[in-house]
Amino acid sequence: MSSNKDYLNYVIEQLSGLDDISYRAMMGEYIIYYKGRIIGGIYDDRFLVKPVPSAKALMPSAPEEIPYEGAKSMLLVEDIDNKEFLCKLVNAMYDELPEPKRRKK
Repeated sequence: MSSNKDYLNYVIEQLSGLDDISYRAMMGEYIIYYKGRIIGGIYDDRFLVKPVPSAKALMPSAPEEIPYEGAKSMLLVEDIDNKEFLCKLVNAMYDELPEPKRRKK
């Protein structure tokens, strides 16, 4: 099942308080970036984020879910209606996210 573009647009709108939020479509799903770093994505109309320590601290009871078969588990963001919380979550995660890999020429 692929994700609905309306759900993606809603999540992106909820993150509009942050500068430099972007996304990339990939096989019917969407990878979400903050300042060039992958924070998570939209998978089957679920907003999942990487399970870095700050995300676990802000969402201690968040269920871990698999975005797609063969992938590592991620944290389900259940409170997507709370703009302030989402921005706080993404900001807190940023320093713990890996830098983008440089492509070889």
